[in-house]
Amino acid sequence: MSSSSTSSWSQLSLLIPPLSPSAHKGQAGRIGVVGGSADYTGAPFFAAYAAMRLGADLAYNVCTPDAGAVIKTYAPDCIVNTCLGGQQSEEQLQRRMKPLFERLHAVVIGPGLGRDEAMQRAGRAAIELAKSLSLPIVLDADGLWLLAQEPQLLRGYAAALLTPNVMEFARLCEALHIDTSAPDSDEAVKQLAKALGCTVLEKGKVDRVSNGDQVLHIAAQGGLKRCGGQGDVLSGCAGTLVAWSTLSARRAEVPQAERLMLAAFGAAHVARECSRRAFESKGRSMLAHDLLDEVGGAYVKYFEKQSA
Repeated sequence: MSSSSTSSWSQLSLLIPPLSPSAHKGQAGRIGVVGGSADYTGAPFFAAYAAMRLGADLAYNVCTPDAGAVIKTYAPDCIVNTCLGGQQSEEQLQRRMKPLFERLHAVVIGPGLGRDEAMQRAGRAAIELAKSLSLPIVLDADGLWLLAQEPQLLRGYAAALLTPNVMEFARLCEALHIDTSAPDSDEAVKQLAKALGCTVLEKGKVDRVSNGDQVLHIAAQGGLKRCGGQGDVLSGCAGTLVAWSTLSARRAEVPQAERLMLAAFGAAHVARECSRRAFESKGRSMLAHDLLDEVGGAYVKYFEKQSA
């Protein structure tokens, strides 16, 4: 894959399924978001809603009952599955999640998951279930906390995309004994991706995405407000693009090892453009939900322009 932006967009455009009058509900993507606990209800909603705003047909929030009751009040578009929480074993959790996971095209694990024992157990169960079904995974937020404690969970699973911020990236690198002392270097993200056998999107002033061999940079302008929730918007967009990379009739024209890199490349651009537009409108008062209304416009800018 060429490192040029033009080449990357050209390849990514091959992974976008065209709209068709013969398509039926769900064919443009069914995305799961595993997260949503007593303290965190916004993050999983932002991820699921962003996934649909980018173009997925359906999004499912898999969460605890108390979180689900709140998420249902945010918007009627998300489907809420309240099978998490309590003292369930991993096997019990997997039995409850499996009927849904078997219908999904990608799953985002981590937004609003929390770090208590029960929710981390749910995250572990979701990862293992997704792997058993060869389901693409986007791992974010407290899913990355879990991975830093147990790196073997995803080691060698090529259908996983990690989306760490600065602190999450440092934590993962520390767990895997990877040197991060060189500033503005591609080496750490390449080493992390290679060590885990996954694709890694390192978020920062310049985003870097690597599959262990190659690196793409995303330096498009974003907003200056660092409000919480923007990473959840990105992970939801990544979920849709990852799903599309498995659905597109032209996916064989893009090497399999590069598809998740391209999905991350596109999602990072969309998230930055949403942030830029929302900040331009709201300034310091910008919040994460302001980004959701900008996803459609960001899609038009980056994807319809490329296919025109």
